[in-house]
Amino acid sequence: MTAPHRRQFLQYASLLAGAPWLAAQHAWAAGTYPSKPLSLVVPYPAGGASDTAARIFGESIGKSVKQQVVVENYGGGTGLIGASKVLSAQADGYTFFHGSINEVFLAPMLNPSARYTPKDFSLVAPISEAHIVLLARNGLQVDSLDKLIELAKQSGAKPLTYATVGIDSIYHLMGEALATRVGANLLHVPYKGGAPALQGVAGGEVDLAILAYQTSFDAMQTQGRLKVLTSFSKELPNPLAHIQLITQSKLVPDFAYTISGGYFVKQGCPADRVTILRNAIGAALLNPEIRARLEAEGRTVAQPTDSQAAANQTFEQYQQRVGELIRTVGRKPIA
Repeated sequence: MTAPHRRQFLQYASLLAGAPWLAAQHAWAAGTYPSKPLSLVVPYPAGGASDTAARIFGESIGKSVKQQVVVENYGGGTGLIGASKVLSAQADGYTFFHGSINEVFLAPMLNPSARYTPKDFSLVAPISEAHIVLLARNGLQVDSLDKLIELAKQSGAKPLTYATVGIDSIYHLMGEALATRVGANLLHVPYKGGAPALQGVAGGEVDLAILAYQTSFDAMQTQGRLKVLTSFSKELPNPLAHIQLITQSKLVPDFAYTISGGYFVKQGCPADRVTILRNAIGAALLNPEIRARLEAEGRTVAQPTDSQAAANQTFEQYQQRVGELIRTVGRKPIA
């Protein structure tokens, strides 16, 4: 851990030693909450990037609140099924959501099947920015994003297919935006989550995949099952330093995207219970081992959030960024 980060951890640890942290500890001791296991809903199948991060956090949160945190996977609908599961539960803090801008913002803003709005959720705390990469099947004769673009633009070439976690996900919109910008013909193939999409490109079912990075990608590349062509990031954590940055592209050096994630509850959850969850999440974010594991999985880890006001401000920032992305691809949000 670097000296500046160590100072940040110590400063925040001192903050947590104050009134909110003690209030949460008293609540635990009193046995009012939580008095039974918590459900942590992941809106994708097991094995994907979201599932991996949720299990890392779930173990730590469980230790903090002295209750088991059960990770539940509900894949499909570009996260709609998982999001709906959280919103159909009681707003009592026993069900919380490992969510991102995909499920909380993009889905209800673009999909008429969504029966909720972003404001039906409340952000407990942001946790990380996931880094998005472009994968190619091993037999595709390209080794960079620029060469891929050149291949896709060849006269008479059939459309290159790209896998994502679902329709209207940020990955889908990125594919649309890239194709429009460079004049390439890319065909979207939606899967029910990151793990199935990864198997699609590794098995040669599709030419490409746009997904949040996982360490397994490097192992699969070494095994000759796929290629990691580029990240869509301007900078990366040290464990990902071997992956090309989007800024190294000569054709689209500014085509930069990451995906924001956090923990959400159903709107109306009691504030004292949200505080307990937030402090447990903050403790996980302060843990050097957990931060290292998350960075190895391709995430830039957030600093702890100390209030609902700060969480609300981040929520509004997420919504603004999503609105800008939607406008970039020429889509109109559902009123």
